[in-house]
Amino acid sequence: MLLPDRRLLFAAGLWLWLGLAVAVVPSLLALWQAAAATLFGLAAADALSAWRHRGRIAVQRDLSHAMPVGTWQNVGLRLHCDSGKATGWLIDRHPTAFLSEGLPLRFTVTADRCLRVAYRVSVSERGRQVFEGVSLRCSSPLRLWLLQESVVEQDVVRVFPNFARIAHYTLLATDHRLSQIGILQRRRRGEGMEFQQLRDYRQDDSPRQIDWKASSRVGRLISRAYADERDQQIVFLLDCGVRMRSRDGELSHFDHTLDALLMLAWVALRQGDAVGLATFGHPTPRVLPPRKSLATLQAMMNAVYDLQPSLQVPDYLSASETLSQRLRKRALVILVTNLRDEDDDTLLPAVEQLRRRHAVSVASLREAVLDELLEAPVNDFEAALVRAAGIEYLQTRRRQVALLRHGGVEVLDVAARQLPVALINHYWARKRSGA
Repeated sequence: MLLPDRRLLFAAGLWLWLGLAVAVVPSLLALWQAAAATLFGLAAADALSAWRHRGRIAVQRDLSHAMPVGTWQNVGLRLHCDSGKATGWLIDRHPTAFLSEGLPLRFTVTADRCLRVAYRVSVSERGRQVFEGVSLRCSSPLRLWLLQESVVEQDVVRVFPNFARIAHYTLLATDHRLSQIGILQRRRRGEGMEFQQLRDYRQDDSPRQIDWKASSRVGRLISRAYADERDQQIVFLLDCGVRMRSRDGELSHFDHTLDALLMLAWVALRQGDAVGLATFGHPTPRVLPPRKSLATLQAMMNAVYDLQPSLQVPDYLSASETLSQRLRKRALVILVTNLRDEDDDTLLPAVEQLRRRHAVSVASLREAVLDELLEAPVNDFEAALVRAAGIEYLQTRRRQVALLRHGGVEVLDVAARQLPVALINHYWARKRSGA
């Protein structure tokens, strides 16, 4: 497809102005006709030359085929020209859900060199994403035309939850700087549940740690040292229903949840615990049995990377019955959802059913817009009504949380951005309490 370039449009504009001048000065008619013939001849010859040189540019795309959601990623393009010199503009047809910076790209490539150009995309949606072909607009030899053509260069990438956070957590753990992101690490002695060793008594040891038989044998106080239990099970029960479609910043509550679950899974696996996953609230629930190897993290990513929250209302009771049938060994079940006051009929019975055999925690995501609504000034009657509605909604949430806590259930009610740190701290607290 040929498109007129700026030079041709400028020349055509001058020719039109000359035509207006002919209406005033008829003697310029011959000049106007000669200019028309010349312009038409040059445009035709230039178009023919551009058409003959089509298809001489090859494009290869350089990018990662696994990307974390919520990040900016570089996309590189390598251009090769079969003959001569080519100049023009390039547009890469990236997934429509991604935003881009740096497009269109101006290029000049010769036959003896490979040109490398790059731009950035904002990875804002998980799942299987497709980079289609590349659109080129090449200038004709006289730069009167732009020859538009497409180069078929399709790439499929898989967009996972943000595993970059796991790498960041690992670096901070290595440098013992986890407090910078809110992870609380308290040094403890003798508070675990598994016996580790006997050692000399220390001043801050509890009297119940003293082993009196060993102390009497050696003539000094000997204490029992305990370690946190290993070989436990952590199972995430993930709500994939309509409530998880709420957005907090660029990501949905569902994406924030997946990031948090992967971080906690990595921590638990490093502690020797098994991690599993069960989803509900969508047409095809998925179950990943608890496993202990670090390969479980990759299995979890593969299981959830293409999941999207549905339009279904979650059925907690059905989800708890299904999980109870599959999960025989006692585990810490972490239910991640968004609580509503209408959940009384199914949530409380579901939690009670799980608590018969397992330790249960509920993590409820709070919409950030609620905090913004309560902080906004009230200047008129409409703003007062909005504030009153927000307060009433929060009161129903607090009532639901209070009912769960009254029933002995640990509840986290946090904003989506706070969930990763809150879950990890909660895991440490429950594990070290021996619950």
